[in-house]
Amino acid sequence: MREKAYWVSEINRYIKHIFDSDFALGRIYIKGEVSNCKYHSSGHIYFTLKDNQSQLSCIMFASNRDGLAFELQEGQSVVVFGNITTYERDGKYQLYAKEIKLDGAGILFEKYMQLKKDLEEEGLFAPEYKQPIPSFSNKVGIVTAITGAAIHDIQNIATRRNPYIQLYLYPAQVQGQGAAESIVRGIQVLDQMDMDVIIVGRGGGSIEDLWAFNEEIVARAIFECCTPVISAVGHETDVTIADFVADLRAPTPSAAAELAVADIREVMAQLMEYEKLLLEKMTWKIQQYRTRLDNRKLRLEHANPINQLQQKRQRLLNFEDKLENSMKNKLEREKYKLAIFSERLEGLSPLRKLSQGYAFLTDTNQNAVKSIKNIEKKDKLIISVLDGDIIANVDKTIERTRK
Repeated sequence: MREKAYWVSEINRYIKHIFDSDFALGRIYIKGEVSNCKYHSSGHIYFTLKDNQSQLSCIMFASNRDGLAFELQEGQSVVVFGNITTYERDGKYQLYAKEIKLDGAGILFEKYMQLKKDLEEEGLFAPEYKQPIPSFSNKVGIVTAITGAAIHDIQNIATRRNPYIQLYLYPAQVQGQGAAESIVRGIQVLDQMDMDVIIVGRGGGSIEDLWAFNEEIVARAIFECCTPVISAVGHETDVTIADFVADLRAPTPSAAAELAVADIREVMAQLMEYEKLLLEKMTWKIQQYRTRLDNRKLRLEHANPINQLQQKRQRLLNFEDKLENSMKNKLEREKYKLAIFSERLEGLSPLRKLSQGYAFLTDTNQNAVKSIKNIEKKDKLIISVLDGDIIANVDKTIERTRK
């Protein structure tokens, strides 16, 4: 006799009936740590509850959101009230949450907060220890998984921005046991290879998936790295300890590539602009120096002893000419005056009078005889003419009456 075969849907329906018939599973409180929490656009919340040994898929429908008085986040330790049943289509059982209450921070979240506090107090997050990211890098080191999407995103964006960029990948384990140690080795190896900048990161995931980047040894390796480090862990909402310690945090691996690698087109345009400005400034500077040189040349020529001597000699010649002209003019003026005075003196000269027939009359005592009243009859007189003297005796005087 042939055994009866059941359809998959029949089995799933039967199992669902068993779950629904179990009183304990219909009203149950379950404690665990929140992981893989996702808010759907429909308003439903999908998440996973886990402990050290197992995990359970959970969903809270939008109609039950009144039973949630806070924002559900990764790492929270919560107590969930609801019922467990099977989703027939997928054959998976899950917890349908009706009410969620906080039960304190999750173990991983507690570790994260404590380590963050300790390292911050120690000064590993201090801005003064942050190294500047080079504006133009030639060699970029990358610490990430060789098979993940992160390396492909970084490679695509970096080579598109600069086809000449040199990328050096250290294929690290970024998840699971030993991941932290692998990341530390990658940072240390690339730091010894004279990189311009190092990108440390991976794609998104749960807090457990990203936990290697919350380990203290990774934080200290980044802090002690001599090469500037850009952290690029998960998505924009994922913040790890590595992000706080790194010299610069990028929200995604793609963004890290943009921060680490300059766009060659922008660089070339900027270089051309700099070249233009440099040429203009050099031309202006050369012109300025030429003007200064010409001015100093003129000053030097002016201060040249030969020129000074020539100028002094020329001034001396000018003074000599002026003096000569002045003396000539002076002599001419004096000659003119002398001629006038000579003419005047000549007009007053007794000799001239004598030459004209006049005579000069004196007595024997050389006194000039100016009037007949000064002489008497028989006085002896001396008559001076042009060529000699005449001695005469007064015989008679005749007084002349002036009309």
